[in-house]
Amino acid sequence: IFVNGEARDVSQNFTAEELVKLLDLQNTKIAMEVNLEIIPRSQYSAYTFKEGDKVEVVRAIGGG
Repeated sequence: IFVNGEARDVSQNFTAEELVKLLDLQNTKIAMEVNLEIIPRSQYSAYTFKEGDKVEVVRAIGGG
């Protein structure tokens, strides 16, 4: 898969939840998009990536 433009090798059936842990973002407000589609956080544990998926992960930053 590609995460924020960087190729990453992951195991088969690797989930969005596992990616969040790998990136050490468990306690961070983020949004995840896979192939231009937003994945709801409630689906992270069930969502598995496919070869070649393009994943964008962005952090929410407060401020004005």
